Amino acid sequence: MENVKWKSRGILASVMAAGLLLSACSSESATQTENENESAGTEEKTEDVKLVLNWFPKSQHGGVYSALEEGTFEENGMNVEVEPGGPQVSPVQIVAAGDAQFGLAHADQMLIARNQGIDLVAVAATMQGSPQAFMYHKGEDIQDFEDLNGREVFVQPGITYWDFLKNKYDLSGATELGYNGQHVNFIDNKTSVTQAFVTSEPFFMEQENVPVETLLVSESGYDPYNVVLFTTKDYLESNKETVETFVDSYIKGWESYEKSSDKINEVIIGENPNIELEALNFETETQHDYIYGKDAAEHGIGYMTEERWDTLKNQLLEIGLLEEDFDTGEIFTTEFLPGHK
Repeated sequence: MENVKWKSRGILASVMAAGLLLSACSSESATQTENENESAGTEEKTEDVKLVLNWFPKSQHGGVYSALEEGTFEENGMNVEVEPGGPQVSPVQIVAAGDAQFGLAHADQMLIARNQGIDLVAVAATMQGSPQAFMYHKGEDIQDFEDLNGREVFVQPGITYWDFLKNKYDLSGATELGYNGQHVNFIDNKTSVTQAFVTSEPFFMEQENVPVETLLVSESGYDPYNVVLFTTKDYLESNKETVETFVDSYIKGWESYEKSSDKINEVIIGENPNIELEALNFETETQHDYIYGKDAAEHGIGYMTEERWDTLKNQLLEIGLLEEDFDTGEIFTTEFLPGHK
């Protein structure tokens, strides 16, 4: 009898052990299934998004490359592709065609696009003002825009601020020559003037040992937001969560860039080897107040006001570049900016 009892106990123990093993396997299998489901859920949340730059990678795109390098976009479930801009690239047209979700452009370009039937919405203004200027040889007596008369002026045909200046001032004595991005003719002609960005061209002239001075276009009262992040009205209405996440990542990228521009400028060099690190550093320094100062100092990076958009709209209406008036609340929103949600 005793042997039978021990056999029974042995069988019972074996059954219990098998049960525990089966239970453990089931638990492990369930945990593995949960992990797989969580992993699959994470993959499903990752969204492919494209951003088109307004020019070749530069410091004015530092926040974008900071958000990429620091993993900010990725942490927010976004796989962001950046398409460089250039003279033959139109972010407005690419985004309008649905080939990208976001683009960068200047505020006046967005207003003119609306006049052409393209409904865009600005969601963040990277630069609180315009660093566009006229550059001239140091020592030339240029105090105001009317002093451009009697000089050759290299300016891009159809550029909006030149139309504004010609409407506001009598510039009939200026000889308008096409700007092609090169400065050889400007350097050779000591009395000539050329369009420029104070964040870049003065550095290039310094490298050529050509002393220059600048006259900011904004001193005329024409001062549109620059490097504006935008999307289409249709995309915004259908993808508010994505827009909010992208803007949040974009702003955080600019916050990070302020502290880590040295590292990020090295990254930008990798994307645009045609620019020197010294030029990027010069741009970073001179653009700082445009991005982090002015209204942004009080209200945060990307800030925009209806008053500024209205002023620009009315200026373009006055010179005939807009055909009809409209509510500027249709072309910009601050609802996705930190502190304005």
